[in-house]
Amino acid sequence: MEGKVPEEKTSFVGREADLRRLGASLAAHRLVTLTGMGGVGKTRLAVRGAVRAGTGYRDGVCWADLSPLMDDHLLTATVCDAVGLADHTPRMPVDALRSWLRDRHLLLVLDSCEHLTDQCRRLIGELLSAAPGLTVLATSRQPLLLSVECVLDVEPLPVGPATDRQPGDGGTGGGPMGDGPTGGGPTSNGAAAVEPAPAGRTAAHSDALRLFTDRAARFVPRQTLESPDWAADAAEVCERLEGIPLALELAGGQLRHRSVRSLAEGLGSRLAELTGAPRVRPPRHQSLRTTIGWSHELCTPGERLLWARLSVLRGPFDLGIAQAVGAGGPLTRRGVAWALTGLVRQSVVGRDGPRYHMLDTLKEYGRMWLAELGEEELLADRHAECFLNLARRADAEWLGPRQTHWYRRVGEAHADLCAALHHLLDRAPADGLELVSRVAFFWSCCGHLHEARTYLERGLALHHEPGPVHTRAQLALGVAALLQGQHDTAERLGEICAREAARDGDGQGVLAAGYLRGITYLLTGRPLVARALALRALEEVPGEDFASASRLRCRLVVVFALTALGALDEAMESARELRAVCERIDEHWTRSYLDYQLALIALFQDRPHEAAEHARAMLLGKQRIGDSFGIALGLDLLAAASAAQGRAEQAALLSGTGHAYWRNVGHPQRGTPELAPLRARTEQLARAGIGSQAYARALRRGESDTGTGLALALGDDAQEMPAEDS
Repeated sequence: MEGKVPEEKTSFVGREADLRRLGASLAAHRLVTLTGMGGVGKTRLAVRGAVRAGTGYRDGVCWADLSPLMDDHLLTATVCDAVGLADHTPRMPVDALRSWLRDRHLLLVLDSCEHLTDQCRRLIGELLSAAPGLTVLATSRQPLLLSVECVLDVEPLPVGPATDRQPGDGGTGGGPMGDGPTGGGPTSNGAAAVEPAPAGRTAAHSDALRLFTDRAARFVPRQTLESPDWAADAAEVCERLEGIPLALELAGGQLRHRSVRSLAEGLGSRLAELTGAPRVRPPRHQSLRTTIGWSHELCTPGERLLWARLSVLRGPFDLGIAQAVGAGGPLTRRGVAWALTGLVRQSVVGRDGPRYHMLDTLKEYGRMWLAELGEEELLADRHAECFLNLARRADAEWLGPRQTHWYRRVGEAHADLCAALHHLLDRAPADGLELVSRVAFFWSCCGHLHEARTYLERGLALHHEPGPVHTRAQLALGVAALLQGQHDTAERLGEICAREAARDGDGQGVLAAGYLRGITYLLTGRPLVARALALRALEEVPGEDFASASRLRCRLVVVFALTALGALDEAMESARELRAVCERIDEHWTRSYLDYQLALIALFQDRPHEAAEHARAMLLGKQRIGDSFGIALGLDLLAAASAAQGRAEQAALLSGTGHAYWRNVGHPQRGTPELAPLRARTEQLARAGIGSQAYARALRRGESDTGTGLALALGDDAQEMPAEDS
């Protein structure tokens, strides 16, 4: 699910007073900003605070991580993703977002705003004005400077004896999760010097020591951790690092290859080099930089080089991406694997299963070294090539068992794909146009339709050379226009591309144009023309149905057209034949639309139980790839099947959830023309079954609780939604 609060992977230490302060501020203010230096724990505090506060918001909590964004061009799109908006209209994204949030009561968390403060200030101001039920929690190294803003300064963990401090006394931390770039001065309250507490007293009570001990447990035997000597030395480390959580995390990683006594002594000497006196505390950001720098020095040359090169990545990555970006020169692909393991051990890189990530503070340090090495342009080129190749693989494997994997992977890589697009459109427009044309179908299905169209139009304006790449991009633009309801534009582009593909002898282009033209005519109520165009394309480019995605899509158009023309038995036979092959190769997108057709046919032939089975199968397929448009269609069909079976209340509930998904894509109920009378029949049967007032109540419940409505749709027919309070 997009926008969910990140899971806590490590223990949370202390900060009860700060959590109470945050909870009280969220209850009293519509914008609360957690400020503080990088690495101090703003994100982790926001995670815990959002989870605690979430039950107070009817529509829950939505989380938007802004750290991967290098500029503001994806800001609104990232927030749209977070709140579950997959707008399919030509509106400006911010207008769609305002409309979507207008009647919602939710908490929106914007994490890592510091590099986009001006843009975040404008966007938050617009959203708060448009949506009276919206509350925003932001994390940033500096306030956003809005009049409604409540600023809470986040301080490091206390290094002296812990007390249950009162609100306003500071003291937050507990394991960072990405707090923005390194640098900047102390928090606005300053960094007061703290005299060392007696070791025993500190060891018993310090939150900083509790965090450090917890992280050290990976490398230090339990009996050692429980000894007074270890506690005294660890307390000294915490004091020297001033309780800064990221510094403590990095220091804990160094215990893999050194003792805590050596660590304390080393920190003392390094800080003395910077300050001129070992007992004088430097500013907090200097302590953190010192710890990061020391971690960097303790890395092998290969690990340091990989650290710098990985800083070019915006989002999570796997070993293959790390090797594609990081290998070269003295660092082989095998060397990347070894170096990545070393960076994980030292807490420079985090790992969650096969995916890796690096905190922004550490990326910032890596980018500094990348500039020192003079590899910025080289890595930008390598990064763009890497994600162009990823798009090529995703496109090549779309028709097969890895289809759902690639929908998920393209979604995860969104920020990196956009960064690669920006670079290529500036430096190599043909490659940039190829990249966007290969990911546009993924994006068009799964919430990035506006971005797909914007990048396609920009790429076509930059690259005019005729050929398959140009044709493919125009076809992708036609699909985007069609999904935005601009049928005339889609029809015109389909005709142009059909001519260009025939001129170039581009068989796949001929098939893709046949699909675009066919689906356009279907949606505008001309199924006979749609069938003829799709069949002509199939005849011009003979081959097996599953030889290419475009060929299979043309076959799908034929099935749709047969249903619309009333040739139900022929449509059913063809749909079952194609569906069997889709099931055999574990393909979901086409299979789900074949289930859609089989559900329609079953409803037209008065077989509602079979229609419900196919509608539910369609919903499962669309859910796997995150296609909100398809989910909305499936809910309408399942509601119709429920109504036909006499389950009037369930039909109303499912219709309500379907309405919510249609609002999600920004359109009233859409689809091929034969759906309109089916929807009207559903409402008529449901109202007759339970009465107009009960129907309206059930419809509202389905709209307001889409999670339960979708669970009902995907579960057993007999499952019931919770009754509405009277």
